[in-house]
Amino acid sequence: MNKTREKYVPYNKTLKQFSRELRNKSTLAEIKLWSELRAAKLGYTFNRQKPLQNYIVDFYCKPLHLVLEVDGMSHWDEEQQKKDKIRQGELEESGLHFLRFDDDEVHNEIENVVLVIESKIEELEKLYPAALKRKKIHS
Repeated sequence: MNKTREKYVPYNKTLKQFSRELRNKSTLAEIKLWSELRAAKLGYTFNRQKPLQNYIVDFYCKPLHLVLEVDGMSHWDEEQQKKDKIRQGELEESGLHFLRFDDDEVHNEIENVVLVIESKIEELEKLYPAALKRKKIHS
């Protein structure tokens, strides 16, 4: 397989409508992070509430195969943490990379969250040099 070819991660089409509903019910932390990601502010386009396989991820950058998750209080539950680990493992097996932040980090340390994302982007640009062709430069 050609390594420069963009990875396609299939998704369950029945999740499309539900992902739209989730976009309309975003948490305050998701909205705050989205304001930092939208309009390719970090150089790449991110999608919100993106269906991937049988799951919906909070944010996805296709050229970098990067998933961003914002975990609220519902993710503190031990059972939910097990489900999150399984879900993340299945998506990572497809070649996706994850960054997870909790609500408090996004609310109280957004500058640091952005720095962590920028650092991960730089790391992934080395892994996926073809992604640089999709990078948008802002002045």
